[in-house]
Amino acid sequence: MTEPHLWWYISRASAIIAWALMTASVVWGILLSTRVMRRVDNPAWLQDLHRFLGGTMLIMVGLHMVSLMLDKWLAFTPGEVLAPFATDFKPLPVALGILAFYLLLAIQGSSLLMNRLPRKFWKGVHYSSFAALILISFHAGFTGTDVGSLWYKIVAVSLIAVVAVAIIIRISTGTATRPARKIDAKRAAPGGASPVPQPEKRGLVVASATPIAEGVLGIRLERHDWAPLPLWHPGAHLTLHLPNGLDRQYSLCGDPADRHHYDIAVLRTVDSEGGSEWIHQHLVPGMTIEVSGPLNHFELEPAPEYLFIAGGIGITPMKAMIESLPAQRDWRLVYVGRSRRTMAFAAELEKQYPGRVLIQASDENTPSLNLDDVIGLGADEVYCCGPESLMSAVAARVPAERMHLERFVALERAGRPAAPVHVECRKSRKACDVPAGQSILEALVENGLPVLASCRKGVCGTCEVRVLAGDPEHLDSVMDDDDKESLRIMYPASPGPRHPPWC
Repeated sequence: MTEPHLWWYISRASAIIAWALMTASVVWGILLSTRVMRRVDNPAWLQDLHRFLGGTMLIMVGLHMVSLMLDKWLAFTPGEVLAPFATDFKPLPVALGILAFYLLLAIQGSSLLMNRLPRKFWKGVHYSSFAALILISFHAGFTGTDVGSLWYKIVAVSLIAVVAVAIIIRISTGTATRPARKIDAKRAAPGGASPVPQPEKRGLVVASATPIAEGVLGIRLERHDWAPLPLWHPGAHLTLHLPNGLDRQYSLCGDPADRHHYDIAVLRTVDSEGGSEWIHQHLVPGMTIEVSGPLNHFELEPAPEYLFIAGGIGITPMKAMIESLPAQRDWRLVYVGRSRRTMAFAAELEKQYPGRVLIQASDENTPSLNLDDVIGLGADEVYCCGPESLMSAVAARVPAERMHLERFVALERAGRPAAPVHVECRKSRKACDVPAGQSILEALVENGLPVLASCRKGVCGTCEVRVLAGDPEHLDSVMDDDDKESLRIMYPASPGPRHPPWC
């Protein structure tokens, strides 16, 4: 290979590699959206690989563009490489390639800002990857010097066929089994016509109810026909609608890849209001229980490193998160409880992940847990679930942007005295006055404006509504107030409304 041909070869090679990488990135994204790869699924490493493919593809595109400028035969100028129709050499096909390049930049940028962009906007930008792939296919077909070669035809047909198959899979799987995820509802544009997705109730059979620790009952739920259940992500919970009239939320602790059953663990609490007590006394295999969900307000965010802190039955969402992580992901678990006898999954986790799990039982002669030392070791994301005393202590030591909490007991909030407010519901064009001390949810129901709810305490998130105008004072414990403000949502089940919202 002589010097005059060097950049021509580099231009050809980088273009083919970029085309292949883009095809792989698009196919990977399709598989992620359809959850076809759920058996190896993890929000961090799958998205990391997706972004890596896209980033590497952009590097190859950049190399292709630079080599076009350095090639002595074509000798493109920077303007001809970056501006459509600036060159006399096959202006239309070249322009298609340049437009595809800008689309790819937008797609990769939105991928890096995924958690900060509105969901609909992010999805719209990502769907443009199909347009970019079509543009690149035409660009390659009309500007490539090897179009007539057999090897080129094989490569082109193979890449196009792979994408076609992936699109067929995407269309055939659809979204019928996709669960209503918190992030979808929240990131919809405020004031939109579509309602916030609400969970549907379904009757599930108790396949088994087995003690897994002292005072903890492991329960497996299945459909009558053993058909696949809706997908869920680690951190999701179910709402059990018990025959005694109570609704109770329990985190899923099984394998998200197994679509035929849901696993939960129920702690029998001493001061039970009737939920856990009824389950432990009356729930038996073969019984049918009404269930809604899954819902997820405790999602596992992509990160290279995690610190999980669980107290007692708070281990249930952590277990599903840990088991969804790939082997190479860095994480640590600190699991505290009164006694190993009462700590569900303690022995299993300690045996399966030696060196990563710290069990801290109060009845053992071990030094007391020093949260400063544990948290001081550093972790990109900290997840905590357990007694309020533990979660408050952890939250006081971790920056809010890295702290993830899940509560099933409402947080006591100090605020101004409750005051009456006026609430308007724009879609139904109805309004109601809410007296001091009453929740907006109760007032809406009394005035013929029912909102689907479950816990009625402001912890499960079922009653989520959008705020179209006004400035509510948030009294729930579903998520950080700043997040609710930025997403313009509220949970009307919390008592004592302050500022008048329109919902």
